[in-house]
Amino acid sequence: MNIEQFRYSTDNMAYLVYSGDTAVAIDPGAVDAMIAFAAEKSITIRYVTNTHTHYDHTLGNSDMLRKTGAAFLDCREFGHGQTLAFGGESLTVYQTPGHMEDCVTFYTGDSLITGDTLFNGTVGTCFSGDMEGFLGSILFLMTFPPETLIYSGHDYVKEAMAFARIIEKGNTAIESYMARYSADHVVSRLSDELEANPFLRFNDPKIIAIMEERGLPVKTELDRWNSLMDLY
Repeated sequence: MNIEQFRYSTDNMAYLVYSGDTAVAIDPGAVDAMIAFAAEKSITIRYVTNTHTHYDHTLGNSDMLRKTGAAFLDCREFGHGQTLAFGGESLTVYQTPGHMEDCVTFYTGDSLITGDTLFNGTVGTCFSGDMEGFLGSILFLMTFPPETLIYSGHDYVKEAMAFARIIEKGNTAIESYMARYSADHVVSRLSDELEANPFLRFNDPKIIAIMEERGLPVKTELDRWNSLMDLY
């Protein structure tokens, strides 16, 4: 299963996931570029869907549906672990609430399209108010193989790593992370996130010590998660 990434509205990311001659458009804000790519590859965009329903992720839906005749799949109606079969392969959808209640993540078998749940280098803002649910979603994403590729909903890498340097001075993984970063293709491995993204390091003794020095609660995993989010 293949993934093509498209940038739009400065830092938003849209995706075509395709297998054989069939594609799914996810958060299709780059409508014309996505259609042009599909035409070049002789791919039919059969489905349009979203990682969640914030307007900056859904703004291309109507135009994409009108121009392609694709079927719309409402992300709010996906079940956890539901599969979407096309081109002889399956795309798996997982509910990952936290940023919003309707957030989902798409898994191709070697890549995760995480929307605004897990960014490259940081995590989303908890607009749902469900911090415990958000933590559960992050813990779930952390169970995937370390080599899994992370494709997110925005390119916030520079800002995220600047924040990471403030939180965890001396973490050499941050500089390695930035050395691999390209604005032309924003992707990381889950292992990169576990080493450099402070929001996935709430159980690391170094991060715990930093939070303790700041007088922040660290007794439970949820305490540590909340403390990190408060710093953000």
